[in-house]
Amino acid sequence: MDKTVVTAAEAVADIADRSTLAVGGFGLCGIPETLIRALHAQGARDLEVVSNNCGIDDRGLGILLGTGRVARVTGSYVGENKEFARQYLTGELEVELTPQGTLAERLRAGGAGIPAFYTPAGVGTQVAEGGLPWRHAADGSVAVASPAKEVRDFNGDSYVLEHGITTDFALVRAARGDRHGNLVFHTSARNFNPLVAMAGRVTIAEVEELVEPGALDPDEIHLPGVFVQRVVELDAAQAADKLIEKRTVLA
Repeated sequence: MDKTVVTAAEAVADIADRSTLAVGGFGLCGIPETLIRALHAQGARDLEVVSNNCGIDDRGLGILLGTGRVARVTGSYVGENKEFARQYLTGELEVELTPQGTLAERLRAGGAGIPAFYTPAGVGTQVAEGGLPWRHAADGSVAVASPAKEVRDFNGDSYVLEHGITTDFALVRAARGDRHGNLVFHTSARNFNPLVAMAGRVTIAEVEELVEPGALDPDEIHLPGVFVQRVVELDAAQAADKLIEKRTVLA
């Protein structure tokens, strides 16, 4: 039952080229920065990433993106990362843009064993009708476009069929975790992390504080250990390394 791994490098060692990878976080909040850096050092390439966004140019998933390690992204937001936008617009990167709530539910559904579901989000738009640019050509034209999706009416309203997401691996960050993989997230750093963890066949968690089994109150656990296969304890410097994406100061 002890799922702890000594180092982040050991935890990500078997992530191969062309793996699918779900990654928690929202902007720079709650991102598994140490695991991402270990994966960058490990060298895996042509990764297909599922994440709300791709960090910024030199932090989070931006580290992998900037060195050409990512082949495809399924996410809901391109902003804040100039390299992400550049690669998408020049055809170097395939991007499947998905409404944010739909992305969250696709991850949850995949983790719960639900293959697909209907949602009103996107009905009447290119999300349902197809034609969203997934990949551009070098001249800026659309090389690959999204396909049309099934739309059905229920009780007089239209809904689009969306598929659940599962991935080979998932990387998440938690404030506290025990050796069995039970995790507690801190306030807004919870964001996509529990859903990402559910979707991964092998989920790796970096935790700021590692505690012994039984130390966590069952009522405060946000993600049960059944969804986590590996746990890495961060050192003090790694746990404190939290960049503020945008700082606003009121006069």
